[in-house]
Amino acid sequence: MAFGIKKYDFVDETPLYKLERLSADLGVNFYIKRDDLTSLGAGGNKLRKLEYLMKDAVDKGSTMILTVGGAQTNHGRLTAAVAAKLGLKCAILAIDDYPGELSANMLLDRIMGCELILCHDDGTDEDEQIDKAKDKIIKILENKGENVYYIPVGGSNVLGALGYFDAAIEIDRQAKELGIQNATVYDSVGSIGTYMGLYCGLQYADSPLKLTGVAISPFGSSKEKRIVEYFNEVKESYNLKFTAKREDFHIETGYTRGGYNNPSKEVRDAIYYMARTEGILLDPCYTGKGFAGILDMMKDGKISKGETIIFIHTGGFPGLYTPHHRVEFEKELIDEVYTFDSIEDLKNI
Repeated sequence: MAFGIKKYDFVDETPLYKLERLSADLGVNFYIKRDDLTSLGAGGNKLRKLEYLMKDAVDKGSTMILTVGGAQTNHGRLTAAVAAKLGLKCAILAIDDYPGELSANMLLDRIMGCELILCHDDGTDEDEQIDKAKDKIIKILENKGENVYYIPVGGSNVLGALGYFDAAIEIDRQAKELGIQNATVYDSVGSIGTYMGLYCGLQYADSPLKLTGVAISPFGSSKEKRIVEYFNEVKESYNLKFTAKREDFHIETGYTRGGYNNPSKEVRDAIYYMARTEGILLDPCYTGKGFAGILDMMKDGKISKGETIIFIHTGGFPGLYTPHHRVEFEKELIDEVYTFDSIEDLKNI
């Protein structure tokens, strides 16, 4: 509980350990923080943010949670899970089209009773579309008697940042207990909330751990502006004693593969590599893209042999089942699926 602010305790301490086979193969000390193993809704990092956000919602007497993201949002899935646990209604707004089937996170959302509201992208500024749509939805829900609590994309606001402020303190303590020195924490960066919480928490703890974000979507002028604004909001809200400028936030922006949640051969190869070396599943939107970025940074000389890496696994495995990713996996993996009409027809494989 950071700064005495009340929260729910949905997240037990998650493991931090070394990936021995991967480390030996890559020539680095590769550790993984398993924040995909949190307790609700198939796990993931957003649950840490929701500990604070949902406590605030309940304390304010909310009956309905409205949040926003892509159609297959991991944050939305976990919001739906926590809402179900707390007996609240939930809806997810997406400026997105129906992907042709109810699968992956969308299926899990509906299983947990969450409403999905998909609005076709009209090509104008997405943030403006979100603001316009969510205002309309809130008005509709309030007219039905609901007390609506709105959570922004990724839970990335001042209150949500505290989830990874807590996580940074946890990681720093675990690293010291394991004798980890001169390490860099790597985080896949989307809506910046996880990164900002980590940055502020590590600074607050005066941790020797460094932090690098790997952008998973284009990091344009709005995000360049937002990251400094976000820090200043957190600093002011919690009276932090340290300051930061844009150059203090180390985010690699060259490994986005051209867009958000887009299919990528390099990302799929990184997913295969992790799965076949350590038996750990990454997702094609966040962790797979982040890990692919780390592998490219090693090739580019940005990460040297012998360095120590702490990679945060933020979850998201249902993304493997989204239609536009699944079809690409199938093309590459179907060749070693063998079918026979009967046992008698078995041949050499």
